[in-house]
Amino acid sequence: MSSLTHLNTKGEAHMVDVSDKVDTARTAIAQSLVELTPAIVAAITDDNLPKGDLYATARIAGIQAAKKCSDLIPLCHPLPLSKITVDIELQGNSLVITALCKTTGKTGVEMEALTAASVAALTVYDMCKGLDKGMIIRETKLLKKSGGKSGDWSAQ
Repeated sequence: MSSLTHLNTKGEAHMVDVSDKVDTARTAIAQSLVELTPAIVAAITDDNLPKGDLYATARIAGIQAAKKCSDLIPLCHPLPLSKITVDIELQGNSLVITALCKTTGKTGVEMEALTAASVAALTVYDMCKGLDKGMIIRETKLLKKSGGKSGDWSAQ
């Protein structure tokens, strides 16, 4: 009925069978931006956030989210992640969150990297909302991926 990989011949959602695929090294990098208000930028710069260490909390949240991706996204395969990094950098009035995920397996880690960046951004919002709820989470996107049948890909 459909050539979409997550639909069976009846058009019903199902998990893709990857058992015949070859294990390859796979990497994905994703990014989210959190646009901050001046009050929040000042609190971050002065290390004066009421809820504590923003960077450590968001980083840990992103790492945990990548590890739980298959619990959150219904048709994702659980993956043995070999590396997860979540880097957060204040650039002007935005926090740039970059997540990297690696594995050796039969399916890619794009969803894990995107989930890590997204949940880290949501954690920033949660940590800062007491100061100002005017933050905007923007541009969650895949920056690059490598490995697998489709090979390397990079955002333009």
